[in-house]
Amino acid sequence: MRTIKVAATQMSCGADIDENLTHAESLVRTAAARGAQLILLQELFETPYFCQKENAAYYGYAEELEKSRAVARFSRLAGALQVVLPLSFYERKNNALFNSLAMIDADGTVLGTYRKSHIPDGPGYEEKFYFSPGDTGFKVWETRYGKIGAGICWDQWFPEAARCMALMGAELLVYPTAIGSEPYDATIDSKDHWQACMLGHAAANLMPVIASNRIGTERDGDSAITFYGSSFIAGPQGEKMAEAGRTEEAVITAEFDLDRLQAQRFDWGIFRDRRPDLYGPITTYDGRK
Repeated sequence: MRTIKVAATQMSCGADIDENLTHAESLVRTAAARGAQLILLQELFETPYFCQKENAAYYGYAEELEKSRAVARFSRLAGALQVVLPLSFYERKNNALFNSLAMIDADGTVLGTYRKSHIPDGPGYEEKFYFSPGDTGFKVWETRYGKIGAGICWDQWFPEAARCMALMGAELLVYPTAIGSEPYDATIDSKDHWQACMLGHAAANLMPVIASNRIGTERDGDSAITFYGSSFIAGPQGEKMAEAGRTEEAVITAEFDLDRLQAQRFDWGIFRDRRPDLYGPITTYDGRK
């Protein structure tokens, strides 16, 4: 029996990077004190969500992996607490900029990086201005406590990404996130739709899914987004094992038996009965065979 206790966190972010890092560290320490071995922080937690507006000054937030303050700090923390930390950060590599995640193992080692594959572009979420499309492909890492697949925010709307990571051997899926209101239409509330997509990934792959979102209202000029929190942990049948509220800071946890879940995936036959020879249209834009 291989059990793992996982945690999702959520917090508000301000303009002071050092304060954000300290705040995030306190949540990681709280989760570790509760026995969590895998702890997920939200997307781009070092700063406010700067993608609301196109502003070249925000390119200055990007750092190379080797020089990232967040990666260095949380690598030390992961080693000290013996926890796995999938860490979102704004990555600069030569003349390219990426929305990236460093997978930090429980000894503090950076196992590798994933670069966000699906980049949104719309009012309030102007990410194509800041990030190139990720070039790493989907990634799964063998960590001390299990095989972890990671997507980033908009990736979580695509079942293909979750299925690819499951086929690559992932035992859990994590998605750091920044999602909330739509600046152009305050009546839109995507919270239930957002969760439903990922509950579907969990159910379709018989695999836990962990999502960490931010909270609070952030403003940039005439644009404002109220992030709706609601971070959650889904069980392998698409059930919510734990969920945070929409407005409060939180650390939520759940525990899973990874060997039992693997046996369920074999027993259920979802992967046995796949027909990849019929799935050609999914590799095209227009569905042609």
